[in-house]
Amino acid sequence: MDDYQPYVTAAQRKLLAQKQIKALKAEGYDLQPIEPFGGNKIAKSFWGHAWCRHLEAFSDYENRLPRGRSYLKNGFVCHLEITPGFVHALVAGSERYEINISITPLPAKTWDHLKQRCSGKIGSLIELLQGKLSSEVMRIVTDPQDGLFPSPKEIQLSCDCPDYADLCKHLAAVLYGIGRRLDDQPELLFTLRGVDQAELVTDTLGSTLQQSPGTSKRRRLAPSSLTDIFGVDLTLEQSEEGPPSKVRLDLGPDRTAQKPTPKSPPAKPTSAKTITTGQHVTQLRETFGMTEYEFAIIAEVSATTVRNWESKGPTTLRLRAPNSATLQTLAPLTPEAAWDRLNYLV
Repeated sequence: MDDYQPYVTAAQRKLLAQKQIKALKAEGYDLQPIEPFGGNKIAKSFWGHAWCRHLEAFSDYENRLPRGRSYLKNGFVCHLEITPGFVHALVAGSERYEINISITPLPAKTWDHLKQRCSGKIGSLIELLQGKLSSEVMRIVTDPQDGLFPSPKEIQLSCDCPDYADLCKHLAAVLYGIGRRLDDQPELLFTLRGVDQAELVTDTLGSTLQQSPGTSKRRRLAPSSLTDIFGVDLTLEQSEEGPPSKVRLDLGPDRTAQKPTPKSPPAKPTSAKTITTGQHVTQLRETFGMTEYEFAIIAEVSATTVRNWESKGPTTLRLRAPNSATLQTLAPLTPEAAWDRLNYLV
């Protein structure tokens, strides 16, 4: 007796996928689907493409991975969530199938070796996540044996479909889907391997700071730029003896004076508005011309948090007090000031 379900056409699967997504949302699932797309390329970014190319290089996967391409491109991956060492996904087929993929954390020895080899070679966190790396660093991080990507023996696959193959088409779709997700959220690769991407840049910064003061190439912001970025009035004072100058924070009138000079309150920026909804976050990010992970840095949250905020649309966000305060600080900034803040933080 054949245990397999009757054949379902691609068009029928699309309808099933749409119905299953609606049903899951009705059940309260916070879905993170891979949207349908065209073209021959699964991924376009450095990290996404490198992930797919890495998997295709292994003989264990090369013959079976193509089975998942059409599933992924047609939007059958209803949900794909990446957490440290784990990927959970839901794939629409003749039925809805659940995928669980466990990935071994990057060994501490390998991570330390990676950081050592990349020391002084990565300019900033933004350059790292955007894949703007030298050919030497690219070879280091994508090394099949000692790089960031897992080998097949470090990947444990599970799908509840009736296909008993080690790598069914649902699993193949999800493995490719990880590469697609890395296009938008490259930081998730580091999350998946259980390491902090900032450590690569921190080690680079530490190497740079060991230079003598006269050879330091780190950019410094003028006080006027700091005023625009952080909303604090910085006044330069110079002693009668000449330099060095010192920076004084002007936080308002001297409260110890007996008769303070009346001072009219500063005018509030007319363009600033209170950030309370997902639409507000989207509008602010697009005004700055930033990606989700660039905006996440200046908002002091993760790119996933930004994505979740924006997914709420016109709904009022339930923000924590620190997050709300940070967003209100960002609201009146010009795009130039926002990018200055980003460059300062990274």
